[in-house]
Amino acid sequence: MTVQTPEWVQDAIFYEIFPDRFAISAQVEKPNHLESWDAPPTIFGFKGGDLRGVVERLDYLSDLGITAIYFTPIFQSTANHRYHTHDYFHIDPILGGDPAFKTLLDAAHARGIRVILDGVFNHASRGFYQFNHTLENGVASPYRDWFTFHNFPVRAYEEGNNYDSWWGLSALPKFNTRNPDVREFLWRVAEHWIRFGIDGWRLDVPAEIDDDEFWREFRRRVKAINPDAYIVGEIWHRADRWLQGDQFDAVMNYQFTRAALGFIVELDDRARGLIHAHSYGDVPAMDGAAFARALTDQLTWYPAGITRAQLNLLDSHDTARFVTIARGEIAALKLALLALFAFPGAPMLYYGDEIALEGEKDPDNRRGMIWEPGRINRELRAWTKQLIAARKKSVALRRGGMTTLYAENHTVAFARQHQNEIAIIALNASREPVALDLRVDALAPNGTRLIEAWSGATIVTQDGFARGIQIAPRAGALFSS
Repeated sequence: MTVQTPEWVQDAIFYEIFPDRFAISAQVEKPNHLESWDAPPTIFGFKGGDLRGVVERLDYLSDLGITAIYFTPIFQSTANHRYHTHDYFHIDPILGGDPAFKTLLDAAHARGIRVILDGVFNHASRGFYQFNHTLENGVASPYRDWFTFHNFPVRAYEEGNNYDSWWGLSALPKFNTRNPDVREFLWRVAEHWIRFGIDGWRLDVPAEIDDDEFWREFRRRVKAINPDAYIVGEIWHRADRWLQGDQFDAVMNYQFTRAALGFIVELDDRARGLIHAHSYGDVPAMDGAAFARALTDQLTWYPAGITRAQLNLLDSHDTARFVTIARGEIAALKLALLALFAFPGAPMLYYGDEIALEGEKDPDNRRGMIWEPGRINRELRAWTKQLIAARKKSVALRRGGMTTLYAENHTVAFARQHQNEIAIIALNASREPVALDLRVDALAPNGTRLIEAWSGATIVTQDGFARGIQIAPRAGALFSS
């Protein structure tokens, strides 16, 4: 089977937005009793972020260099995270409703920014019409087989619910996707929003719909409307089953995240506690050789087109912030961001990564975005903007192959090459400066000039080597031809 993924993804710079916490617009009427924006987030509290607020910050995202937004759920729901979907065909009114989303979609597309929505198709909510109908009518409901009930009456608000739900949580009844009506409903949701103009779907816990044919038909329906739509699954482990070209285009690459944590962060008990609070599993400490091996292994798992479409990330709404795991060390975050933007696949920032927004495990990892100039890390934002610009400028960084040039102690250097263009990336995770002489005769002829992206330092290859590359402690460098 020929594997085809959307061409635009390998050139994209993604930005994940948790809508309740990103930006508020005065144009959207708000209910009472919202949490203070700067107060620590709570499990149930709403801060009132909305989609028109995102519209008003699109210039900020464009200036940063963002070309695609992934939104966590925006459909009508009674949860601040909106994974408890009530109505899949309408946008939550607190976010501004359908008109606000249409305005956002048009404004984003006008700036060349694509929009990906979160598809929560494994489970719904107690307020979802067909579930609520069964809650009220019991065995008499014509919708009783939309979910899997074990007996009646339905116990939706009591200890020990009597129906299948996500992780046993009564607020999240699990769809019976064996039911043809349920399957058709979910596929129609996917089709509706693709027709509306979205550019793809991020699929929430898709492995829990343990049915390849469901996802094959999902792909057929979506791609029939927009062949360039991006389908990316939330799979935390190796995902060959779903990446054969007939289901997903890619997955969220938490395997890259694990490697970056293991190599860059000093994993003390506190850091491991934050890591184990989520789904990373055990993250071993890695030296340069182990890190290089982990990255190289990932590049062998899938066809090249899928590898270049992977959604690479350092953190998300489901994890503690990378900078927080690293005890607020900006140097660690800068090094990780360099690795992120240099690795094959599409890089994604979680809102606020570019200004070192902190956050421990949920709900603390969903703090209100900081907009006051005096409170943000301007130097880090400038660094991130430069990384994005470097990636956009370099075809090698977006589409090139990857070759390891050096991997010893706590230092790694690798090359990305596309046709005659070469980029060399060096990462020094140690606390000592490093000088590297890198053998590059298989990549660049003698006399090739390599210019460092930030310092402007120039190295000319000679006798098959790029000599005298100086890397400061806990820092990196990017040389391009």
